[in-house]
Amino acid sequence: MGPFSVLMVCMGNICRSPMAERLLMLEAKSYVGDKADDLLLVHGAGTGGWHVGAAMDPGAARQVRSRGGDADGFAARQLTTEHLEYSDLILTATGEQSKFVHGLRADADDRTFVLGELGRLLAHVDERDLPPFAPDTDAVYARGVALVEAAARARAGRPPRPADDLDDPWGRADRYFGRIADEIEKTVQPLARLLLS
Repeated sequence: MGPFSVLMVCMGNICRSPMAERLLMLEAKSYVGDKADDLLLVHGAGTGGWHVGAAMDPGAARQVRSRGGDADGFAARQLTTEHLEYSDLILTATGEQSKFVHGLRADADDRTFVLGELGRLLAHVDERDLPPFAPDTDAVYARGVALVEAAARARAGRPPRPADDLDDPWGRADRYFGRIADEIEKTVQPLARLLLS
């Protein structure tokens, strides 16, 4: 078993998914410090290849940095079936992107959620039913897999809601990026807490 792997997916992998990736790691480090780099593999990709190799959008990078995160060393990627294969949790910006993931790999459905959808479902996960947390790779992996299974059970086959989607901030003002980053934090903060405490 490797580290628990979380894949963030949006359209071009320069705005929403990089913010989600870096804000999740920021929150993870608030619990376990730099050990988060060993316990979690958080990565991202876009459904399209327009920006492959590009840095994070400046508006997204400003949001990450203003919240204490690291926006350096980022390079956009295009989603492949291999990314899906080795990801234990797949979080998309929109319901349409979840459908795209399903088209690439139907067996990923139970571990694929719209970001806002997972945020809603985490409130229905009883952490007492999860394996105990310990700051080692195997324990976090087991807890993460159980958390994903619990969220899938709470979903009970219902589709995501339109309100679960993250609007695309590309080309918009900083305040728009700020609203999207706030929405991302509503999911990544409880996710990190459940995984790492």
